[in-house]
Amino acid sequence: MGLTENRVAVVTGASRGAGKGIALALGETGATVYVTGRTRTESDLPGTVLATAEEITARGGTGVPVICDHSDDAQVEALFKQVERESGTLDVLVNNAFTIPDGLASKGPFWEKPLALQSMFDVGMRSAYVASYYAAPLLIKDDGGLVVNTSSFGGRCYMHGPAYGAGKAAVDKMAHDMAVDFKPHNVAAISLWMGLLKTERNKALFEGVPDRYQSFAAGAETPEFSGRVIDALARHPDRMRWTGQVLIGAELGAELGVVDTDGSSPRSHRAMLGDPPTYSDAVVD
Repeated sequence: MGLTENRVAVVTGASRGAGKGIALALGETGATVYVTGRTRTESDLPGTVLATAEEITARGGTGVPVICDHSDDAQVEALFKQVERESGTLDVLVNNAFTIPDGLASKGPFWEKPLALQSMFDVGMRSAYVASYYAAPLLIKDDGGLVVNTSSFGGRCYMHGPAYGAGKAAVDKMAHDMAVDFKPHNVAAISLWMGLLKTERNKALFEGVPDRYQSFAAGAETPEFSGRVIDALARHPDRMRWTGQVLIGAELGAELGVVDTDGSSPRSHRAMLGDPPTYSDAVVD
């Protein structure tokens, strides 16, 4: 069964960046999209929870802004109680909330970087688990659903150091294991490796250190491309065939016939950065 009509989605961390693009792409299909994040007013970077929700509505969907600190379990629980109260169900959960501490992209060994980089274990790794925990009763309520953990090649190669890598590897494995529990309920769970994105933050990074990121920037994807891929997967009548896998967004997009907003087909960085992991089929309860 494809998730095609009157869909309800939650996209965490969607005031800007990847989350905003994913939320907008889902909203364009007419879905009701709950947009979460902490940003009430713009600061050094553009984007707020309310602005994303308003743009979703302007594009033909229904945007619902929810100020939510994903490091606070009580606020996350309240988010899904609101979804249940207002919509009664949930079709798509995108776990995208992620903290980006100062010093993440700095060169040098991990012990010369701020210890605060371990905050990515909280809003990133842990927040994906907590959101999925509170979303699960809604996701299994009807026949079919989709959980997507946004991730990156950093789960396989060295990227920004061990804190970033450990967090991405964790959400990859989390999707695989959640898929085992969700399978009897026809809910698919995947981890999606996005390419380098043309986000507000990355655009500043490209301009600041062009020599370091030149080759990646040339093939960067818009944030909405990942949302289009998620939409196509959610609509696919046989989406359970991908459940439990770590998938490269560019490759899944090509398989599902998805293109970026300019009509281009983003390229996969598999050859440069490595293959997604494969996991054992063994289940030990």
